[in-house]
Amino acid sequence: MTQPTLLPRPHEQMPRHLAVAIRLGMAGLPVLPLRAGKLPIGNCPQCVATVCGGRPNMKTPGGCICPSPCHGWAAATTNPTVLTSPAWASTWRGAAGVAYHPGGAGLTVVDLDDQDAIQWARATLPATRTVATTRGEHWLYRGTMPSTNAVRPGVDIKSLMSYARWLGPGEGVTAPLPAAVCSLAVKEPPRAHRTAQCLTVPLTGRGGDCPHRTPTYLARGIAMAVQRITDARAGVHATVYQTFLAVLSTHGRCGCLTDDDMQRLFTAAHAKGETPRHCADAWTNARTALGM
Repeated sequence: MTQPTLLPRPHEQMPRHLAVAIRLGMAGLPVLPLRAGKLPIGNCPQCVATVCGGRPNMKTPGGCICPSPCHGWAAATTNPTVLTSPAWASTWRGAAGVAYHPGGAGLTVVDLDDQDAIQWARATLPATRTVATTRGEHWLYRGTMPSTNAVRPGVDIKSLMSYARWLGPGEGVTAPLPAAVCSLAVKEPPRAHRTAQCLTVPLTGRGGDCPHRTPTYLARGIAMAVQRITDARAGVHATVYQTFLAVLSTHGRCGCLTDDDMQRLFTAAHAKGETPRHCADAWTNARTALGM
C-alpha cells in the first residue's frame, strides 16, 4: 500500500491540525482545513482566495470540477489519502484550525453566539451535546436540515452545505434534531403554517401505496429533476419550485423519496445560486401546495 504523501519522515513532525483531521476522519467526521479568521482555504489555482465561491464549479457534495479538492464545505472528507495528498500539503502546514461538515456527518449545529442566545436555547430547545466556543456554544443534534444564518439574534444553523469549526467533542448526549430547530429555517411563514423539511426520517408523504415498479424509476426521476435545475438559464427561482413540485407530486407520498434524493436537489439548486433559505422555502411551498 502506498504511503500517504504528507505522513512525516522519522525526523519530521506531522502538522498538528492534520493529525486532528485524520483522527476525526477515521471517526466518520468529514473535515477540512481553515486559515486565520475561521475561513476555508483555496486548495487549487481555480479556488485560491475562494474565487469559485463554492458554487459555480460545484458538482456534488465533497467535490467540484476543480482538479484538486475545493475549498469550503465541499472539500470536507474522511479519506486520509485526500487529507494527506500533495494538494493539501502546504495547506495543512499553514492551517489555523480544523472544520467539519455537520451535514456530511448527519448532524446539525445550532451556533449560539452570546449568552442571550444560550439562555434562549436552554429555555426552548431539548438538552443535547454542547461544545464551548469563544463567545458562546455549539449545540449538536442528530439529523440534518438546510443551513441558515441569523434565524434569530445570535443564532445560526450549520448543517447541509456548511461547515463548523472543530472545538472538541463537547459534553452530553447528542439528541435527535427537534422540530423546534427545523422550524427556525423559515423566518417569515405566510398565512399557511410552514416548517422547514427536517431530514431525520425518510420523506414519506401520507403513506400511500408505492406505484413504482423498480428503483430505477425514482433514480431516473431525480436525475431528470437535477438536470432541469442545472440547465436553467433564467427564472431559476421558478424552475426550482416547479421541479420540487413535480418531484413531490410523483414520489412524495409513497415513501420512496429519501434524504439523499432531497440533498441532490438542494445541491443542484445551490449550484445555480439559490440559498439554503430559498431551497427550504421552495420545498415547503411545494409540500403545502400538494397538501403534504
